[in-house]
Amino acid sequence: MGPNNNLSMLGSEEAELLSRLRNGHLPKHLAIIMDGNGRWAERQGLPRIAGHRAGIQSVREAVTLCRELGIQALTMYAFSTENWQRPHGEVSMLMRLLEEYLQRELETMISHGIRFRTIGRIDRLPASVVDWIRKVEEKTASNKEMTLIIALSYSGRMEMLDAVQRLLKDYDRRLITPEDLTEELFSSYLATDGLPDPDLLIRTSGEMRISNFLLWQSAYTELYFTKTLWPDFRRADLLLALWDYHQRERRFGRAGKQIQEADKEKRG
Repeated sequence: MGPNNNLSMLGSEEAELLSRLRNGHLPKHLAIIMDGNGRWAERQGLPRIAGHRAGIQSVREAVTLCRELGIQALTMYAFSTENWQRPHGEVSMLMRLLEEYLQRELETMISHGIRFRTIGRIDRLPASVVDWIRKVEEKTASNKEMTLIIALSYSGRMEMLDAVQRLLKDYDRRLITPEDLTEELFSSYLATDGLPDPDLLIRTSGEMRISNFLLWQSAYTELYFTKTLWPDFRRADLLLALWDYHQRERRFGRAGKQIQEADKEKRG
């Protein structure tokens, strides 16, 4: 679990922290479960959609900081397959907000070299939203500074089932054999093909689960949970999460001594 959000450490020390992060241990791929928009709005005495609208600024700050630090990929869980069960009015407003975000942020993504991708069954989304998704994906396809992935109508289990179906179709076409199947090959059938697995997954709002998000890809992902609700999770909060990750030792099944010896060899 992440530390309490004592932001007093940032202030005048932010520049030093940024310098340490740039020159140190950062995730190549960061994943975020953006949770708590509805609760934030309720605490403010506002409609739930107001929380989703307020959360857009947190999205902007996360994208900006990740690009600033050189993080290669940022995947944000925006809408799950289970979210279709929410009230129709809330879902409709969420779709409108998504379309507005794509319209407003397209030029920023282009100018900042950010490639946009989606994962999930977006065919369930309104046609106008799908049109904008395809437009932004096409317009940013050649960008190489960073990749922003939005999970929409997404389920980790469904993603794996879809991957198995595609794999079986290739088997029927005699393109692969059972002996060909490896973790690397299976990963190539997932929606995240071409991306590194997430190194760090952040979940806001105090819930301590990954909620069917990137199940295969998160086998060795570091987890960071914070009680901060998503609309309140801003640049300073993300810096603290990245600093917490920076101080962790990623072992991947190896002993600490093995990690230390490997680091010595790298340093020559």
